[in-house]
Amino acid sequence: MTSHELIHDRADELLALHHAPQILTLVNVWDVASAAAIAALPETKALATASHAIAASYGFDDGERIPVDLMIEAVGRIALSTTLPVTADLEAGYGDPGETVRRAIGVGVVGANLEDALRPHIESVENVAEVMKAAEAEGVRFVLNARTDALLRRGDRPLDDAIEDAIERGRAYLDAGAACVFVPGPVDRGLAERLVEGLGERRVSVIGGPGSLTPAEYEQLGVARISYGPWPQRVALTALQDAALGLYAGGGLPEGTRSVS
Repeated sequence: MTSHELIHDRADELLALHHAPQILTLVNVWDVASAAAIAALPETKALATASHAIAASYGFDDGERIPVDLMIEAVGRIALSTTLPVTADLEAGYGDPGETVRRAIGVGVVGANLEDALRPHIESVENVAEVMKAAEAEGVRFVLNARTDALLRRGDRPLDDAIEDAIERGRAYLDAGAACVFVPGPVDRGLAERLVEGLGERRVSVIGGPGSLTPAEYEQLGVARISYGPWPQRVALTALQDAALGLYAGGGLPEGTRSVS
């Protein structure tokens, strides 16, 4: 099988996972070591990168501070390390969403997050269309998780207005070819129900964090996908600090520590 056929098959696999009745749970990774640890688990169906975590591992702040070349290299190394489909957080597209996605496909990535940062509605829809056009030119049914920051950046706007904005933007992104609409921020049961009602079952993507609903609860509400952004890296670094504190205190390494490479 050629590399192009492999990418094509992985893209189809990722799209099917978004449309399946079961929620797609993605534990975000940030380098080859973390990708190998998560990919080794039989429950893992696909891998998702976290832009915040990758940037931090290179010493950059989030928000496209990391050079696009480094980001593409990082997600490409992850894609090369696994047989699973990989979806990458490509932030807002680094100034050229279509070209950035083209480059990501070139290193084996078959899906991506693309955030609108509350840019003007028309511009945001054009960015989604540009990404899908670039993917079509590469012959890949790319799985775009189009992110709207309508809730995350609502500021003083009434919540109902922000929800209506998220749904309006999300519908336009779906019409432009996105597979799913990512609405980051705290999404409780009532909000999840409104988003699913407005965008459709298996069309809403959320982020999980401490205190959020469980994947099973979101699945019952019709949510397609849950990912965890920078939280898995924070969990890993918390464990590292806790282990170091134990060693500094004269103890030993934690019992049950495994080799996962």
